Amino acid sequence: MGSDTLQPAVDDPDGPAGVAGSSPLLIEFAAPATLLREQDRPSALPILGNGPPGTFVLLRNGLRVSLPTDQIVDADDTGGVVRASFGGMAFTGVRDGQLTFARVREVQPPERLSPDRSHEMRLDPGWVAAVYDRGRRVWPEP
Repeated sequence: MGSDTLQPAVDDPDGPAGVAGSSPLLIEFAAPATLLREQDRPSALPILGNGPPGTFVLLRNGLRVSLPTDQIVDADDTGGVVRASFGGMAFTGVRDGQLTFARVREVQPPERLSPDRSHEMRLDPGWVAAVYDRGRRVWPEP
């Protein structure tokens, strides 16, 4: 999967290429990993509130990690490294041994959202290489 062109990191010289100083929350997953986006399946039947097709990170051990598709503003898996940027999520820290992220605003109109969407994302630290907030690495602490 390709990505829109992003600017190099300016706030974290050790950060991955493509982390812009003004970018939203960015999660870089542990390599090797690939991005899987389910295809949209248009229907003649009116289905309301179903939400967008799923987006997943496929990890080396075969684990399939679901991401909140409606929050993704950019995603790329160039070179076997998955990086996903989220427009309305915030890193809230580590709780019960997991990285936690909260939905702080919606980035899609209400008709494109699933009523069953979660308001928190939890990830095992072993799945994640780094978390950046507006270009600054926030996990693991620099």
